[in-house]
Amino acid sequence: MVTVYTLAEENIRKTWVLIFFIFFLILFLGWLFSYFFENNLFLILAIILATIQSFSAYWYSDKIVLAMTGAKEIKKEDNPELYRIVENLSITAGIPTPRVYILNEAQPNAFATGRDEKHSAIAVTRGLLEKLERTELEGVIAHEISHIKNKDILLASAIVVLVGAISLLANWFLRMGYFRPRKKEERGNLIFFLLGILGAILAPFVANLIRLAISRKREFLADASAVLLTRYPEGLISALEKISNDQSQLKRIDPSTAHLFIVSPFKGKEIESWLVKIFSTHPPIEERIKELKKVAF
Repeated sequence: MVTVYTLAEENIRKTWVLIFFIFFLILFLGWLFSYFFENNLFLILAIILATIQSFSAYWYSDKIVLAMTGAKEIKKEDNPELYRIVENLSITAGIPTPRVYILNEAQPNAFATGRDEKHSAIAVTRGLLEKLERTELEGVIAHEISHIKNKDILLASAIVVLVGAISLLANWFLRMGYFRPRKKEERGNLIFFLLGILGAILAPFVANLIRLAISRKREFLADASAVLLTRYPEGLISALEKISNDQSQLKRIDPSTAHLFIVSPFKGKEIESWLVKIFSTHPPIEERIKELKKVAF
């Protein structure tokens, strides 16, 4: 029997499988490029540089995202009902109460940000507060708290570092491979060289597909975890239906922040095709609702 516990465990396993695949991809590229350039430090230097490059984004990601979306922080007296929902669900989840923000947007949507439980924030749109019932709002807030509880932001930062390392490796290989002077006898096997070029071109593409797949898996996990908090899957199901059916547009939206929202903010721009699904940061609403309906306590 499928339960919310087995659903969460399954998504965790799938996520870590994808993460390990990225690690092995980096190791393979490091070996491939090091062999070609006869430099064993190639991979080590790439990972160090990618880590340094991502360090500032990790520590200040919440402030950057909140500023990009135009979110404004509120206090308990500004919206007591919303604040109580966040407080109660945070207590249930066993985490400190996140800071609460509101976006002056008609589209019903929400997101969570922050590097850990002590430095987290939840932002909801004005449209979400106006168009959802209390049980539906609780389902959405529980979903975002689950992202914080499940350390999704930390995981996302780690993936950014890994994907960045792959992209950096590929970029170095293409630059050095093209401009590095070689004598004919130093060029080695032509097939091996072509494989290196092909790997350098395809690696960032594959890595980004994996990053997007992980993002989609974390949405399923957050849905399952939200039900653990509310014990009422119907609330989240109804909220997802209302949010997906609303065609209001966000006034301020950036593709780099789209994956944070509970539902893709690009309303009316989705095309049902396998190619769009591959590059989507969110799984289809129908699939999420289908999984939630399987849950039984």
